[in-house]
Amino acid sequence: MTKLSKTILFYSLLLFAFTVGNAQESSINLESSNIRWYGEQITGKEHFGDLKFKAGNLTIKDNNVVSGEFIVDMTSMSVEDLSGGMKEKLEGHLSSDDFFSTNNFTESKLVITENTGVTDGVQSLNGTLTIKDIEHPIAFTMTLAGGAAKSDLTFDRSKYNVKFRSGNFFENLGDKLILDDIKLEVSLVMNAE
Repeated sequence: MTKLSKTILFYSLLLFAFTVGNAQESSINLESSNIRWYGEQITGKEHFGDLKFKAGNLTIKDNNVVSGEFIVDMTSMSVEDLSGGMKEKLEGHLSSDDFFSTNNFTESKLVITENTGVTDGVQSLNGTLTIKDIEHPIAFTMTLAGGAAKSDLTFDRSKYNVKFRSGNFFENLGDKLILDDIKLEVSLVMNAE
């Protein structure tokens, strides 16, 4: 190996080590991290509940999100605005084939693929969301604060074959129509590395 080749190799390794060393990957605390979902009927009536993570990690470099991957436990889906029999009934319905078929599709996944910019501390991210083994691109935002992160994202359930009372699949639903957009508020707590 020539002296020039050795020099190029040395600086390439140095640059690689600096790049990797400057980026920090952290796993999420599964107990403290949470997803709050919101679904709404055309009448304005809203239901909400929670989902838990099975796994997740976030890579941050220079206070910017570089990448991340999160696996959601769909069997953990709960309804938090109702109680008793009504709560159990809606949880059962959301888990059924009318909605998310959680017996057949126990996990959903979000992968962060790109950071398109930061404005006033709000990171604009692109990624892919997989629900019921159907994958679509998604854009969303995230803010970082110490060892935590918060994210807001909205997905169109009809793209993931969640058809129940959807205007994209059925006509003349009137006030029975359920909006296709599902809003998610995500709270992430990072594990201390």
